[in-house]
Amino acid sequence: MTRIRAAGGTGRRPVTLGLRANAAQFTILVAINALVGGMVGQQQTVLPLLAEDEFGLTGYTFIFTYVVAFGVTKAAANYVAGTWSDRYGRKPVLIAGWLFAVPVPLMLIWAPHWGWVVAANVLLGINQGLTWSTTVIMKIDLVGPKQRGLAMGLNEAAGYGAVALTSMAAGYLAAEYGLRPAPFLLGLSYTALALGLSTLAVRETRDHARVDAAGHVARADGKHDHLHGDLSNREVFAQASFREPALSSASQAGLVNNLNFGLSWGLFPLLFASSGLPVGQIGVLFALYPGMWGIGQLFTGALSDRWGRKHLITVGMFTQATALVVIATAGSFGLWAAGALLLGAGTAMVYPTLLAVIGDVAHPAWRGRAVGIYRVWRDLGYAVGALMGGVVADLWSLRTAVWVAAAVSVASALVVAVRMYETHARPTRGREQEGEVTDG
Repeated sequence: MTRIRAAGGTGRRPVTLGLRANAAQFTILVAINALVGGMVGQQQTVLPLLAEDEFGLTGYTFIFTYVVAFGVTKAAANYVAGTWSDRYGRKPVLIAGWLFAVPVPLMLIWAPHWGWVVAANVLLGINQGLTWSTTVIMKIDLVGPKQRGLAMGLNEAAGYGAVALTSMAAGYLAAEYGLRPAPFLLGLSYTALALGLSTLAVRETRDHARVDAAGHVARADGKHDHLHGDLSNREVFAQASFREPALSSASQAGLVNNLNFGLSWGLFPLLFASSGLPVGQIGVLFALYPGMWGIGQLFTGALSDRWGRKHLITVGMFTQATALVVIATAGSFGLWAAGALLLGAGTAMVYPTLLAVIGDVAHPAWRGRAVGIYRVWRDLGYAVGALMGGVVADLWSLRTAVWVAAAVSVASALVVAVRMYETHARPTRGREQEGEVTDG
């Protein structure tokens, strides 16, 4: 463990890194991230059906505009979250993100035309980018280098577990009480609870990042030597996007992973409905994917701390491709359920592990920006997947769009296998000693 005291003997307690030492704050942040995921889950099952039943939309590309709006704005908000959290602190960004969520459920309930739905998803994208990025950064700050994979697994499991549970709950409410307003009342309650927790219970974590920076040790193999210290925003963007092999490989894999999620968000409910499945079963199918994704991350994040990151990511992308092939060829509830579970398992291998890669490589001085830029690329996948899925479905068919996504996932896996190096370097025994660093 590493501790640091504030300058001048002010009486502030030492700041300590580690999951156990920060269990209370970590748990609060996990709960908040579950509420972040729930905001997405309230609409995933319902909106594609709302588009057809209440607004009479038929073109797949037009229906998917709300996913594109969500993905683009979330990607931009991720960049802002990373930059502002390094500059102003994590907590103010978290609170600001929840303020953007307040109108979203009301707009979805009262929307007189599809433009309101798109506008609500712009605000939801801002909410998701600011809040989810900030909870990721804060958890990496709290736990230090030894348990990043576990921390990211718990964070993402909470978020996507809540997506699954809320998707299922929203599907049930829609089947029992109609597509509006019942499913969106969930979002109103989530927003009120999250704002209260973020304002009253969350503490700033930038001091934890400073402790991490004070004890930062270079890798024995010399990797990352050129990345020590603070970098400009332009340099961080270049390293995370193109230059640094592990960071850039993670960014492209994240984009493809969310391409699959964006495509499933807009396309899967329509594919299942085209075979005559009722709304309740569609809600179950859509919940299985993020449900397995969420549960799996409880194990895969910790496994990456033991086994390393690269091979888990590679296998995960190949698993997603296999799952998409199953979904593209299936025509029954049982086979679609198997494909959704397999897709969730592959995503669980990839999702927390990619975030752990960013934490491994990025120096604490520019960690927030690196996380933000990675999440820019990753969440652009929502828009790319929705657009690609919509265009291919309009030109050919819904199933062809799933086949294309499978091929893209195979290509992404090959890029990781060839270009990424293993980022989780086990520390030597001499580096694991307990110490105390005092500021001033």
